[in-house]
Amino acid sequence: MEERKIKFINKVQENYNESHSEKIIRAYYFAKTAHSGQKRQSGEEYFIHPNAVAEILIDLGLDCDTVVAALLHDVIEDTEYTADDISQMFGPVVLSLVQGVTKLGKLNFKSKLEEQAENLRRMFMAMSNDIRVIIIKLADRLHNMRTLSFKDEEGQKRIAQETLDIYAPIAARLGISSVKGELEDLCLRYLYPDSYYFIAEKVAQTKLERQELVDNISGELHEMLEELGIKGDVNGRPKHFYSIYRKLNKGKPFEQIYDLIALRVIVDNVKDCYAVLGAIHTKWKPLPGRFKDYISVPKANLYQSLHTTVLTSYGAPFEIQIRTVEMHKIAEYGIAAHWKYKQGNNIDTTKIEDDKLAWIRNVMQLQDEASDSQEYLDMLKVDLYSDQVFVFTPKGDVFNLPNGSTGVDFAYAIHSKVGEKCTGIKVNSRIMPVSTKLNNGDVVEVITSNTSKGPSRDWLKFVITPSAKSKIRSFFKKEMREENEKRGREILEKEAKHRGYVLNDLLATESWNKFIRQKYGLNTQEEVLALVGYGELTSLQVINKLVELYKSEHIQESATLDQMTKKTATRKQNGGVVIKGEHGLKYRFSQCCSPLPGDEILGYISRNGGVVIHRTDCPNCKSFEPERIIEAQWSISEDEKFVAHLVISAFDRTGLVIEIATLITNMKVAMTSISAKSEKNNLATIKVSVEVKNTNMLNILMNKIMQSIKGIREIKRASKSVKHQ
Repeated sequence: MEERKIKFINKVQENYNESHSEKIIRAYYFAKTAHSGQKRQSGEEYFIHPNAVAEILIDLGLDCDTVVAALLHDVIEDTEYTADDISQMFGPVVLSLVQGVTKLGKLNFKSKLEEQAENLRRMFMAMSNDIRVIIIKLADRLHNMRTLSFKDEEGQKRIAQETLDIYAPIAARLGISSVKGELEDLCLRYLYPDSYYFIAEKVAQTKLERQELVDNISGELHEMLEELGIKGDVNGRPKHFYSIYRKLNKGKPFEQIYDLIALRVIVDNVKDCYAVLGAIHTKWKPLPGRFKDYISVPKANLYQSLHTTVLTSYGAPFEIQIRTVEMHKIAEYGIAAHWKYKQGNNIDTTKIEDDKLAWIRNVMQLQDEASDSQEYLDMLKVDLYSDQVFVFTPKGDVFNLPNGSTGVDFAYAIHSKVGEKCTGIKVNSRIMPVSTKLNNGDVVEVITSNTSKGPSRDWLKFVITPSAKSKIRSFFKKEMREENEKRGREILEKEAKHRGYVLNDLLATESWNKFIRQKYGLNTQEEVLALVGYGELTSLQVINKLVELYKSEHIQESATLDQMTKKTATRKQNGGVVIKGEHGLKYRFSQCCSPLPGDEILGYISRNGGVVIHRTDCPNCKSFEPERIIEAQWSISEDEKFVAHLVISAFDRTGLVIEIATLITNMKVAMTSISAKSEKNNLATIKVSVEVKNTNMLNILMNKIMQSIKGIREIKRASKSVKHQ
């Protein structure tokens, strides 16, 4: 440990001035003391981890505050020291970076998926203020991957998959190729060990042969530079195992992967790049389709270089990359070049930082669009993973879009108004459907019309860019509010009915109104219905929460069914129903809808005398003569019971009726009849009559049947048409 400390302090003093070195070393001792006694799973001192993260950032050339934050990034979460302590000792900038990296470990999440999504949301939020947060996080993840062998196999695969899905693509987006390549190789080792060691063995077997080829071609390239009078350097880089793995996965034999080592020719200016390219193509024959000009059209992460694969005089194809010194620095360090080279006069890093921050702002929009954790992660992966296609306007302006983008994606990339007014596109002067997928080099013209009523909802089925999806959904949210609200209510009513609930009952809970304000920032339930209507919120997530809140408000888990019904029973009175405010009037309950206490009811004066009590939602009420309808309300005693009729639809199987009957009996509910009938498509209809005290008791029974009996498709109260006198 002492040797490691000396090595670290020497590295700090070599890379930073005296005042910055003092601050970093002070943070080193503070963090070491704070983590004293804590161990990693490997059994090593925990402080080895933040120390290693700081070393990675020093190698990347990050500034003093970033290295200090790396040393302290687990202090608030894992020690007794607070945010105030960090701020007082190291300043608010360091505190902001530490808080941006700190995981949400102290919060409770329903699932690993939700935890991952929320951690990423918070990380990107912090990144939007200071991009150094993600660079610390990448270094943190890189050291965790380097020491992943101490985790169990399940943990190894979970962390490696998350790294491959999220962190390696982020490193690529930020242009930090050294971190991206090592992360991918480490992920390959734990996710696909057989492939990893197969590639390692193959690469080792051909190492001497390839090195001899590299030396020969490097010598010829040096001679070429001298003949051209161009000052430059030639070096090679071995191809990462994961890159080889991806090519093998596409069916390419190992022997046909020509760029296991790529030679780089690094010169002073762009003019020399093209001069060297011409000389190489004159000396060696270029392979068709293997030339790429990333200088004229840079990648989305600002990577610039000329790539060509040529057939050399040694009989083997070989990849050569040509770039300037500045391009090489950006290619290796990406956004980190902003700090590593900002003191120099030979590289402008302003555009790098502006571009990365613009990308992060786009990522932030995804948080507003996603309806749940899974959708957020899916949308983030689309933004991170997609290879780029370069598409041109007729005027020559270039747009970088994810691979698979369509004409609509391109229209919205130009401007949201262009997307809304889009009626067609021309690709290379030919009129094509707006759903056409675009290819590299396509010249695309968007056809617009001022009479267009806006985007089609069908566009959401094929657009892939999160920004286009966001703008299309925003249009429908704004322009079609009433229709969305109506559609949302219909969707939720259907889902609620399927589960044995009435939507209005679910929406009436006080906790739901409080929840929508806190979770979604909405003031009215109509706004929630509209969000469901145009698809920003799924019916599943809304109904699940509604049912959860309804149960918590109406049902105490520790209480028995009988205790629960007593809590909601109405006041004790004789007679059961009060008609027009009067007790003792003659009445009977209708057989068509079998009303229960808790239902809204009305009276209907019979021609034979007396009053028939119906539910207000009874289908037969539509045919009633208005002058014969009379007010009615419940006034029951706790001991009264009523017969309710249920119709259950389920997948037919042996023992189904017995299971239902047993469950009802175990809940101490009296069952007056039960019958079953086989239907088409292997379905069965079971009719059950039970004695209950009120609708609350019946709903509990229905929910229990739905949740406990396998194969139940739907359960509802029976209603039937009868002839009224």
